[in-house]
Amino acid sequence: MKPDLRQALEKEVLVGDGAMGTYLYQQGFPVGISYEELNLTSPEVIRNVHRQYIEAGARVIETNTFSANYDKLSKYGLESKVAEINRAGAMIAREAAGEQVYVVGAIGSIGAGRRRDLSSSELKRYFEQQLDVLLSEGVDGILLETFYDVEEIQLALKEMRRLSSLPVICQFAVEDVARTLDGYTMPEACRILSDEGADVIGFNCRTGPNGIKRALETLEGELNLPASVFPNAGIADYVDGEYRYGASPSYFGSTAVPFADLGARIIGGCCGTTPAHISEIAKALSGYTPVPLPKRDEAIPSRIVVQEPGSSDASSGDDLNQSPSLVDLVKERHTVIVELDPPRDLDITKFMKGAEALKKAGADALTLADNSLAVTRMSNMALGHLVQERVGLRPLIHIACRDRNLIGTQSHMMGFDALGIDHVLAVTGDPARFGDLPGASSVYDMTSFEIIRMIKQLNEGIAFSGKPLKQKAKFVVGAAFNPNVKHLDKAVQRLEKKIASGADYIMTQPVYDPELIVKLKEATAHLDIPIFIGIMPLASGRNAEYLHNEVPGIQLSDAVRERMAGLEGAEGRAMGVQIGKELLEVAMEHFNGIYLMTPFMFYEMSVQLMEHVWEKSGRPTPHLFH
Repeated sequence: MKPDLRQALEKEVLVGDGAMGTYLYQQGFPVGISYEELNLTSPEVIRNVHRQYIEAGARVIETNTFSANYDKLSKYGLESKVAEINRAGAMIAREAAGEQVYVVGAIGSIGAGRRRDLSSSELKRYFEQQLDVLLSEGVDGILLETFYDVEEIQLALKEMRRLSSLPVICQFAVEDVARTLDGYTMPEACRILSDEGADVIGFNCRTGPNGIKRALETLEGELNLPASVFPNAGIADYVDGEYRYGASPSYFGSTAVPFADLGARIIGGCCGTTPAHISEIAKALSGYTPVPLPKRDEAIPSRIVVQEPGSSDASSGDDLNQSPSLVDLVKERHTVIVELDPPRDLDITKFMKGAEALKKAGADALTLADNSLAVTRMSNMALGHLVQERVGLRPLIHIACRDRNLIGTQSHMMGFDALGIDHVLAVTGDPARFGDLPGASSVYDMTSFEIIRMIKQLNEGIAFSGKPLKQKAKFVVGAAFNPNVKHLDKAVQRLEKKIASGADYIMTQPVYDPELIVKLKEATAHLDIPIFIGIMPLASGRNAEYLHNEVPGIQLSDAVRERMAGLEGAEGRAMGVQIGKELLEVAMEHFNGIYLMTPFMFYEMSVQLMEHVWEKSGRPTPHLFH
């Protein structure tokens, strides 16, 4: 007989299972059905998934009951079957587990990060319905997973402790590793749950291994309980009508021991993971002996204080409207666009300092993403205006199809015109469900092709509706291009359609292979609009592995990954800049357009790369360019 789950976690690291929903999706079960109902209609399918994970090495499996609560099931007309579905889920899992594998009853967040009108009493009743059935079916513990705020998971934990003394695993889904959605620091949140009787505290979903590792690192010295981690297989990409996850099983295996070294005692996978991912985790942990859990430091970090935004004496950007466009500049000389991400909070001090430093270093434009990776950031319109007015640097603003309908998009573009912001980049935008507000809707009224055409229509003085606008806009519209693909020729064909839609210039995803830069030049030699090659310096070895394995559209060469392996801090950034310089030298031979992407607000790295561009191009002092 297996020992009690608490006892097992004191002595060893247990391998958890992987995804249920996305794995069923991969097997042909469509989005939009209740996967929990399959406990009743196709129990052999669910049993087979459990067995595959167990055969892969899982020693902790979850019941297929994540969304089997009254609120979620009512969307499918199944609210009367809460008990039946949960009971079947527990029975199927226990049958598959046998005597050696632990079964935990899975209960997901009901609010799921959304602002709901459900009262506390309703939430308690829904949690109680699930808990009663799962506990009656002899599970080894309860897993409260994918919770976004402390209040809801605390309520569920209290209800569980009222009903049972079985082990409870509590897991947050976090995008911002510093805080829960309701504003608690992770150490604060974990102490609250520890005081309420949680046995294991951890993280799942929303992000891949890199993001969850960063979240776990915030608890070093703060958590005297075992931790659990169930990361996604990277960030989902939407390709040809299907969601795909890029993190490979071998990459997952490589993260298992580092997780265990940080105190993780249950390591599995969430969205996008498969039995192959779990098999690699099991192999990596074979023979691993965990270190003792760290002692808790009594100091709790203070709440973040937002500083007043700084100001700048930089000259006004009024003269930018009279200067040559980027398309004109890049035809004459090497031209550099630098990306600086808007902040996730209300403090713009560092952002503005970065913009000033990049202006002094000779940037021709500062480009600002539109809530990239569907993570909420400050309005790029507002920041673009401040950069233009305070710093005197041309803003280039990304416009995502995801966030605004046709009405909002035209209104947005009219606002840009009024502010004198005339350079934009049209992008599709990452799906909202994978960002920090998963309850938000992805609009996608337009494709990237359509939004380019519609913006260019404004240049003719015609609204999206076809009505006259009394005057013409002057937008210079860019299109995004990902050359990190298996079939470059097909990607170029898609690019040709964007040019036919009216794109004036192209900005690529970051490229880390010199040979690909040469191939890209050859593949696009027939195009008559400028291409800005994306170069993003790597900040560390971990950053390199995260980008390669988890971020859609980015692929690193083996040589680059080997050079970055194990490097952190200043040493990692120095190597990242060196690799960036080498890539720039190849890019400058073939393209005049350079697109530098600043990692983690380390704008000094972009300054060094820009200085390298001017040195190699033989241009005069940067401030003379403007």
